[in-house]
Amino acid sequence: MLSVLISLLLVILVLLSFRRLKIPPVLGYLVTGILVGPSVFELLADSEQMHFLAEMGVVFLLFSLGLEFSLPKLMSMKGLVFGLGSAQLAITTAIVAGVCLAVGLDVEQALIVGVVIALSSTAIVIKQLSEMRQTNSGSGQMAISVLLFQDIAVVPVLILIPMLGTDSDFGLSLLLALGKGVGAFIIIFLAGKLILPKLFDEIARARSDELFVLTAIMVVVFTGALTYSLGLSAALGAFLSGMMLGESKYRHQLDADIRPFKDILMGLFFVSIGMMLNLSLLVDQWTLLLICLPMLILAKSAIVALIYFNRRAKRRSALKSGFYLAQVGEFGFVVLALAQKNALLSDATVSLIIALGVLSMAMTPILMHKADALAKHLIKSHELLDKPLPTPTTCELMKDHVVICGFGRVGQTIARFLKKEAIAYIAMDQDPVRIQEAIVGGEKVLFGDSRHRDILKNCHVDKAKLVVITFDDNHSVIQVLSACKEMGQDIEVMIRTRDDTDMSMLKEAGAQTVVPEALEGSLMLVSQVLFLSGVPMSRVLKRIQIERKNQYKFMHGYFHGDESSHNMELDLEQLHAVAVPLDAHVIGHLVGNLPLERLRITLRGIRRNHEEISEPDDDFTIKEDDVLILCGKPRRVERAERYLLNGG
Repeated sequence: MLSVLISLLLVILVLLSFRRLKIPPVLGYLVTGILVGPSVFELLADSEQMHFLAEMGVVFLLFSLGLEFSLPKLMSMKGLVFGLGSAQLAITTAIVAGVCLAVGLDVEQALIVGVVIALSSTAIVIKQLSEMRQTNSGSGQMAISVLLFQDIAVVPVLILIPMLGTDSDFGLSLLLALGKGVGAFIIIFLAGKLILPKLFDEIARARSDELFVLTAIMVVVFTGALTYSLGLSAALGAFLSGMMLGESKYRHQLDADIRPFKDILMGLFFVSIGMMLNLSLLVDQWTLLLICLPMLILAKSAIVALIYFNRRAKRRSALKSGFYLAQVGEFGFVVLALAQKNALLSDATVSLIIALGVLSMAMTPILMHKADALAKHLIKSHELLDKPLPTPTTCELMKDHVVICGFGRVGQTIARFLKKEAIAYIAMDQDPVRIQEAIVGGEKVLFGDSRHRDILKNCHVDKAKLVVITFDDNHSVIQVLSACKEMGQDIEVMIRTRDDTDMSMLKEAGAQTVVPEALEGSLMLVSQVLFLSGVPMSRVLKRIQIERKNQYKFMHGYFHGDESSHNMELDLEQLHAVAVPLDAHVIGHLVGNLPLERLRITLRGIRRNHEEISEPDDDFTIKEDDVLILCGKPRRVERAERYLLNGG
């Protein structure tokens, strides 16, 4: 019990530390597994019960994934699942097996190692995709398709391994396994269509949260046990049942009820993976691991990308999904354990592959977060990967048009509304993929850097009625603004910014209009709230105009929570409530005598006896138990609070 308590404490401390450092929690679980495992503190036994709970995490994870996939959606992805999935598994296995044969392993050993390396981690990849909200993206669906095929393919692999090197007729066994798989699919399909919806209808009528949760857990465990009893993967059964329920009205509630169990059990799974890492092996074979690890990641990433090399539209998604799938998977460890049990692989080989697998898993969250940036860099910088696209850099003579600098989300939205009003426009951007897609879609877009005067000249900025700068990079914005003013002082420039931090500076540089997107979005929300609350639209519009005229001063500052405390220095202003206790320095002072200007803060109001005084007079006397609402930058607010309480 003491070991379990210490292990739980380590999990909490490591996860808290990693959260503060903005490191993915998966790495925290892996590090905890290393600490509590046999290599460091030996707190947890490497028991069958631990592995069972860990595997249940994968089962619940696949059930949640199944809820997001209906059968029609899966069928529409069959080209990816059986095309990309089979190609990835076959090519990776063949290449790795060839390398293993070259270093002295026999054919059976080489094939086993090839399959293990080819498999990727369903648990880590899907969890990270969910956290990154990339499950339904092109790259996410490519990765999930490959993972689904691997989960299906691992079944015959587990059947074949014990038969390698024997005279058994594994053709019949393989056919039997296929029949079991089809039978399990039919059973789960029929149950999902005919029984489960009626069952959950009855449970929902009972209006019992506990009964609904228990039924959901029962469905997950039962379907997993069904496929496991047939010699298939328990996770595959859970995925199928989730997919059948994914078309029901209970999908979101099921996902919400299963999530706590899934997250906890997945944490145990990652801890168990960390426990498998042998630190002494890292010390003894660190040079070999240092060579093999980058080769493994590069090879697995490149194989997926090269499969779609000739399909330009899918190159970026293929590159990203290649980075997603660059690790060794949890089912690879199952295959290794079975091969070792049947004396097909040596202990040294198994230990080396486990070390490679755990290290590659540890790198996966970071690699996945950087995948988009890496894909963009590779597409732009390597001629063989993506040759420069033939995009126009000039346009016909235009007059009284709008020039849009930056054709991202904001720029494209502006263009759509201009097109609706039949207003001529020309946009420019530096993303070749975006430009090509926009041109095919009929947009008037040029490839070029809007900071350069020649590019602006090609867009006939001197004859434009308006220039709109949509990207949020003040250094580049100033350069574009300067280039526009060189071409004509009367050119009207509108700048979109994230907030109003540099609003005054941009206006001084020559911008006629600066639109802080976050604050304007809040204003639109406020206007709808006021109007729907019964305030006349004329008064709503007047308040919005006053707020814009006052440069959004009323919208500055907000109360910080724990989520934002580590970024307080980056915020423009914050609101902070200071309760005046007994013997505080400020008691008896008049509001007019407070050194607010010297402290460089503003007093937003005072609360007394649960009533708010928004604009206290200068002769208002501060008393005990008053609450002063301060507004200013974090350090200034902190300094002002010290003064109010202690006079320092």
